[in-house]
Amino acid sequence: QVQLVESGGGLVQAGGSLRLSCAASGSTFSDYTMGWFRQAPGKEREFVAVISWSGDSTNYAGSVKGRFTISRNNAKNTVYLQMNSLKPEDTADYYCAAGFGGVTRTTQYEYRYWGQGTQVTVSS
Repeated sequence: QVQLVESGGGLVQAGGSLRLSCAASGSTFSDYTMGWFRQAPGKEREFVAVISWSGDSTNYAGSVKGRFTISRNNAKNTVYLQMNSLKPEDTADYYCAAGFGGVTRTTQYEYRYWGQGTQVTVSS
């Protein structure tokens, strides 16, 4: 079992940047594929990005490709989401999740463990 805690959310103007972090504990972090999802008010949770256990492979939602970068540091048991060129439509609660398998894991049902989320608000 793994516990996940996100941080780094906040309020930013459109065009700005934020870096989210997700710290893991309780299990071997490098065993897990790690994903980021987001959920805006009144909408379903959607896939943002995923990274393989080694960090060698990544996959992104089309809406964030070229603007967001997922990375991980297995020595620090942490996964990151660097978000650049933020848009008001990126406003949401952002969640990290841990699961198994490769970077084709893009639905929330394929992830076993979840953090509590961190709020990102992008003003226009």
